[in-house]
Amino acid sequence: MTRIAIIAAMPAELKPLVRCWQHERRNRVHLWRFRSNENEWIAACAGAGVDAATRAFAEAEKSGPIDEVISTGWAGALREEFLPGQTYDVSTVIDASTGERFVAASPSDDRSLVTSSRVAGAGEKKRLAATYEAALVDMEAAGVARLAKMRGIPFYCVKGISDGPSDQLPDFNSFISPDGHFKLAPFILFAILRPSYWPALIRMGENSKKAARSIAQSLQNLLDERGSASKRNDNPNHQS
Repeated sequence: MTRIAIIAAMPAELKPLVRCWQHERRNRVHLWRFRSNENEWIAACAGAGVDAATRAFAEAEKSGPIDEVISTGWAGALREEFLPGQTYDVSTVIDASTGERFVAASPSDDRSLVTSSRVAGAGEKKRLAATYEAALVDMEAAGVARLAKMRGIPFYCVKGISDGPSDQLPDFNSFISPDGHFKLAPFILFAILRPSYWPALIRMGENSKKAARSIAQSLQNLLDERGSASKRNDNPNHQS
């Protein structure tokens, strides 16, 4: 059996994909499972950041070794041509903290993502775009890519865009706990008292929901392809 892990930060990023999957929560990590033919898909999220992604990967591994891993979830666009609400495959992931570069297994397009230790605002997005010539920014993918490299397994990266390069949004970093969880109640109170942010937050919410649906469709297509491949491999009369 091939075990494929899907690592994200927040449950909402995975909700459209895993709504019918078996769910459990262990050690503050959400886990969902789905089996199709000879494949088992395990989705996990533990919060924002590399450390949280590492915890999610570790929980996914507890029931057996992972054969392939996909880093997914929301990302910010660093260039205008990458549209909020859309999903993109990533070819290269760059760790802004170390400068390491990790090549994804499948995409042919030259599309890079930089992983930052903080949520990037408009000014930081401009700097990251110039420094790394990257298209997208997130907080987890480099950690997942590093774990894949250490284990010698294929790494894929599929990201949905939640916000554009010049969107004027609040500083979300103050509302992320040390273990990567988003402090929703304090943020809601903060936002209620600052109506100037309301239009941008509403757009981000709409784009995030659209991106989550697009992520689900992209990963479902991959799941379906793997299921078809398993059926062909199990059929002795199949001819390539």
